[in-house]
Amino acid sequence: MPINCSCRPLPSLRRYPLSYLVAVAILLLSLLPIGAVEIAKNVPFADKWTHMVMYAVFALVIGHEYWRRHSADSHHAVRLLFWAVLAPILMGGTLELLQTYATSYRSGEWLDFAANSLGVGIGFCLSLLIHYIYRWRHNDKARSR
Repeated sequence: MPINCSCRPLPSLRRYPLSYLVAVAILLLSLLPIGAVEIAKNVPFADKWTHMVMYAVFALVIGHEYWRRHSADSHHAVRLLFWAVLAPILMGGTLELLQTYATSYRSGEWLDFAANSLGVGIGFCLSLLIHYIYRWRHNDKARSR
């Protein structure tokens, strides 16, 4: 006999699939034993650049999926700031702590956390910029009709 449950597991998973995908990818890349890439050995601060880009993409994707789901009139700035800025920064800090205390093959660093946070700021600003450019162009087309 099937169980009739009215609750939906992770309803936001259907609304924000790319955000979850990027979060899982960052989680795996942060906690699995991955050796250094040969090309990255020749680039100064390659590890920090990688952290910054990963978290910039993460915040950009969260911001994009949020703006796509919510009209400009219905957005809640506090909710967006939490999920696109604070949550990725907290995730980055937690992963750095896990690397230090829960693995023997990875080490957490303050500079990695700083690069994560900087990436979040850049990604969030890019998502805002893209959103307002899209809105401006969309409003221009509506006015010219």
